[in-house]
Amino acid sequence: MPHEVHAVVAAKQGAPVELQTIMVPDPGPGEVLVAVQACGVCHTDLHYRDGAINDEFPFLLGHEAAGTVEAVGPGVTDLAPGDYVVLAWRAPCGSCRSCRRGRPWYCFDSRNAAQSMTLLDGTPLTPALGIGAFAEKTLVAAGQAVKVDPSARPEAAGLIGCGVMAGYGAAVHTGQVGSGDTVAVIGCGGVGNAAIAGASIAGARRVIAVDIDERKLDGATRFGATHTVNSRGTDPVEAVRELTGGHGADVVIDAVGRPETYRQAFSMRDLAGTLVQVGVPDPDMCIELPLIDLFSRGGALKSSWYGDCLPSRDFPVLIDRYLSGRLDLDGFVTETIGLDEVETAFAKMRDGQVLRSVVVL
Repeated sequence: MPHEVHAVVAAKQGAPVELQTIMVPDPGPGEVLVAVQACGVCHTDLHYRDGAINDEFPFLLGHEAAGTVEAVGPGVTDLAPGDYVVLAWRAPCGSCRSCRRGRPWYCFDSRNAAQSMTLLDGTPLTPALGIGAFAEKTLVAAGQAVKVDPSARPEAAGLIGCGVMAGYGAAVHTGQVGSGDTVAVIGCGGVGNAAIAGASIAGARRVIAVDIDERKLDGATRFGATHTVNSRGTDPVEAVRELTGGHGADVVIDAVGRPETYRQAFSMRDLAGTLVQVGVPDPDMCIELPLIDLFSRGGALKSSWYGDCLPSRDFPVLIDRYLSGRLDLDGFVTETIGLDEVETAFAKMRDGQVLRSVVVL
């Protein structure tokens, strides 16, 4: 029997989100029904609302979530009602060309629920990143629900489902930060601070936070930044070089995703250093770089998709690090809110007032 639940819907491009009653079906083959306990408000949800992802309105927003499995569909054997899970927007299929090559973190055919959640009139909803967790209950593919230690409070645990994993993985997996490396991170929002935390845990000897907001730079030290650079009044490339013996950083992570920050990141690398872009650019943005510089500086220019993570492997590890005190997930939670406060949270996020507003159900 379908479930009537309250949920946050983006009905039209750029319009304020609405709290509506939607229908969530019982799980079919390979699906699970999850009672959502907490869901972070991520920039990606705002991109969906503004039509920057695609135009498949109406959207069911929310994707950075933790909750409890309420029911499982036929064929689901590794999850059971009562399991505590974090939701992932990548669920490797196991059979695409990337999975067959042993690279499931690049899966090109990630699984989602086959059934649609709908408005009361039957209109299908497009769930954000295949999840749709600004809702009391949501339907996902079984592979999207990753069991973790239930000791982790949902407000914190859910954040590894997107922003924290993206930033942490950009440093640890994509950038392959190692012991003794120097690292610079441009942009100290949720993703950037997660990259700082990841670099610190990985053993970087120097982690330089770069931002134009002194409040964010102060906060970055909480996650492991050893030095800060306010690029509003200082040339960040020169500042990073000065802090790295004149050479530049071994790994530079652009957590903003703008042409100007990408160029800064490119130039503040050491020779043969690595640039990792994890900040999501707008579709119309372009970058132009001298080809001789691409050749002569060497190294690697990488994009990080979801921190190149494998959720089934990485989510439990990050939760363990949180519970042992090594990863400060609580520090990312600026405020907890209700479902009816998501639009206000978008405004705070856009103004840089919060790392994460987290909806608690």
